[in-house]
Amino acid sequence: MIVPVLIEPEQAGNVGAFCRVMKNFGLARLVVVSPLCDLKSPEAVQRAKHAQEILSEAEIKDRSVLQEFDYLVGTTGNLGTDYNITRCPLTPEQFAEKCARLSKSPKNSVGLVFGREGSGLTNEELRSCDMVVTIPTAREYGTMNLSHAAAVIFYELFKHQHTRGKTPTISSHIAPISSREKEVMLVQVDAILDKLAFATPEKKETQKRVWKRLVGKSMMSKREAFALLGFLKKVGEKLGKEQG
Repeated sequence: MIVPVLIEPEQAGNVGAFCRVMKNFGLARLVVVSPLCDLKSPEAVQRAKHAQEILSEAEIKDRSVLQEFDYLVGTTGNLGTDYNITRCPLTPEQFAEKCARLSKSPKNSVGLVFGREGSGLTNEELRSCDMVVTIPTAREYGTMNLSHAAAVIFYELFKHQHTRGKTPTISSHIAPISSREKEVMLVQVDAILDKLAFATPEKKETQKRVWKRLVGKSMMSKREAFALLGFLKKVGEKLGKEQG
């Protein structure tokens, strides 16, 4: 299940328009984290049009709600380079293709996180995500309106689900790992990295970010995850013996 999440939205009208776009593409559950506007205002209701039920049923939460999702996907209009792991994104189409596997398992939940209208998501917030999505736009003015950006991403998800998603693939029956299984794997990775020597603490932190993104983007199967976890444990044991 894909659940749009708004972080500290500033304009009530934008939230209303966001709800309208959600309904256009078959999404029903909205989570709003610490809103800075009144979601019940006339402007929000008017902009929601026939999606007022999504607006009225929006779940107002604090940041802890992000921990409830198996996968977190951030959105950004501020592109990075190959060296900026935090802002190294997928396109909406690439993201939709990866989500096709998640849709095979209703137990897996995906939080699709949108940032503030003025500043978007912070680097810290993006680092907590398993992957990041951006919409290719003209360099002259790359920032899109919140609901417009949502429409592009929701369209790709809807298109993939209702066209390609009807054709089974070889791996269509294989469910990806859960958030708990990802956490166990990353704990093992961190334990190995802590045993290795790095020139600076920043280089070790970079490795941790790379592994988090690799695990998140791969959406590996449980069998693949268990095999990799077994390998990581053996590496950790080997390093422990050498250092002991």
